[in-house]
Amino acid sequence: MSDDGQLQVVRGTPDDVELAALVAGIMAAATAAPLDPPAAPRAAWSDRRRQLRPVPSAAPGADSWRWSLRG
Repeated sequence: MSDDGQLQVVRGTPDDVELAALVAGIMAAATAAPLDPPAAPRAAWSDRRRQLRPVPSAAPGADSWRWSLRG
């Protein structure tokens, strides 16, 4: 693109169909909706995964009653 906003073919001889495809692609890219802004980070307190019990890591044993209410 030149400084005044016009396109200039610098090499080759494109036909009318090729130029129309180029202009259509540039116009589609220029009018595309911007990407959504990134979502604000969520607080750890609102994360529902904290309310779930973790997967038991140890097999039940003699001391399993001590850990039964932790989770």
